Amino acid sequence: MIVRQLGLQEYSVTFDRMKAFNEQRDKSTADEIWLLEHKPVFTQGQAGKEEYILLPGDIPVIKSDRGGHVTYHGPGQITAYILIDLKRLKIGVRDLVTLIEQALVDTLAHWQVSAAPRREAPGVYIDNGDKIASLGLRIRKGCSYHGLNFNVAMDMSPWQRINPCGLSVSMTQLADLVENPPGIDQVSAVLAAKLCAGLGYIDYETI
Repeated sequence: MIVRQLGLQEYSVTFDRMKAFNEQRDKSTADEIWLLEHKPVFTQGQAGKEEYILLPGDIPVIKSDRGGHVTYHGPGQITAYILIDLKRLKIGVRDLVTLIEQALVDTLAHWQVSAAPRREAPGVYIDNGDKIASLGLRIRKGCSYHGLNFNVAMDMSPWQRINPCGLSVSMTQLADLVENPPGIDQVSAVLAAKLCAGLGYIDYETI
């Protein structure tokens, strides 16, 4: 497993890189997790409906080939792209969704925040029902790409411009739930460890 810390990236550039990585990989290619932040953008998944985009304004809207509806990416939010060979790990799509959600729950528990997934609406929600993390995956040739968004310490106002993930739900972030919010790099490190452990990788290389 290779974990790449990629910093702040344009969505469209990273999207193209993900697709290329998935197309070019073979049975010997190492699995990877890409951890990054995106410049402000709304992305519309394959199940997305135009009416869920309320008032995009100056934030671009990009169609994506992941599952799910519309979501927002911006600085202060961890995006983790999970680029793994499901066949090699002998796991199914539902298993992958479950372990991603559990990694997020465990990461939040590290900062004493109680959260849980919902089977009928993928993602992670805190106890009052607010959503703190979203999921969207694509499986091609037995391998996954795309992944998760985890709100850490971001400008939350763009969420008001969409109906996030097609749900009438309020969004929240870690910085609003803890007294001394951790830095995004610290949260990324904990999340990476939880994701790798869930996938069965005790040892991994961080680049």
